[in-house]
Amino acid sequence: MKILVTLILSILTTSLAVAQYNFEPTTENPFGQPHPDAPQQLKDFEPMIGICDCKSMSRMPDGSWSDAVDMQWTFKYIMNGMAVQDETLKADGKHSGSIRQFIADSSKWYVHYYSSNAPSLVLPTWEGKKKDGAIVLYRNQKSPNGIDGFYRLTFYDMTKTGYKWIGEWVSKDESIEYPTWKIDCARKI
Repeated sequence: MKILVTLILSILTTSLAVAQYNFEPTTENPFGQPHPDAPQQLKDFEPMIGICDCKSMSRMPDGSWSDAVDMQWTFKYIMNGMAVQDETLKADGKHSGSIRQFIADSSKWYVHYYSSNAPSLVLPTWEGKKKDGAIVLYRNQKSPNGIDGFYRLTFYDMTKTGYKWIGEWVSKDESIEYPTWKIDCARKI
């Protein structure tokens, strides 16, 4: 009898452990899946889940745009489908990534960014939400001449075949916009 009880408990424990991680990446779902208990906004990033080949361009000090840098951008569900993580691998060796969590109490996305080019003890955080078909995120930042404003990140033109992204400094009232970085992505996987 003791052996039967031990066997049943072992099977139940194993079944619970497997079920506990049903939304992590697997062979069938290499980028994970959204957890059914996650906020519905988790699906805001659904068009980006997978791998895209991208072209990244940044603003040069003289105001012109740099040559495009080849980049691979991968998005996946993490934390058993409760959040989204992304990673960029760039041909210039400046890799980066983010962890994206939607917090229902504030109805906002919080995005924590990290980079191989500028390691940080405290990760910078952007916050925002999806509006008018775009995901728009903000972080306080002064302009080079000291004007209060934000660094705004926007994902737009999001489809199953790719998406676009732009990073720009904007004034507090958003009447002044100065793009400094843009990325165009085409679906690979």
